[in-house]
Amino acid sequence: MSEAVEVFTDSSFEERVEKADVLTVVDFWAEWCAPCKMLSPTVAELAEENKDVVRVGKMNVDENPQTASKFGIRGIPTLLFFKNGKVAEQLVGVRPKNEIQETIDKNK
Repeated sequence: MSEAVEVFTDSSFEERVEKADVLTVVDFWAEWCAPCKMLSPTVAELAEENKDVVRVGKMNVDENPQTASKFGIRGIPTLLFFKNGKVAEQLVGVRPKNEIQETIDKNK
């Protein structure tokens, strides 16, 4: 995993995501999820390419059920884009890199 990708947990989520002063992209995933593994390299690339303007992190839904439940994560992978502590956008499923980048650009 890229150094530009953080690992968020139930205990760090409020501080690192909801109180962040930059656009924060959270990749909700699970170890057993094949589509999640397909999306992971794309998330890492985007994190590296946007590291000066966006915080990117991953959250394992099996290890952090409270946060996943709080935001109604039903299908994974799900990308949530947080701006000013609120969900600004949501993308569910494996999406092309350019679509995710457009969503970042629109919200940063």
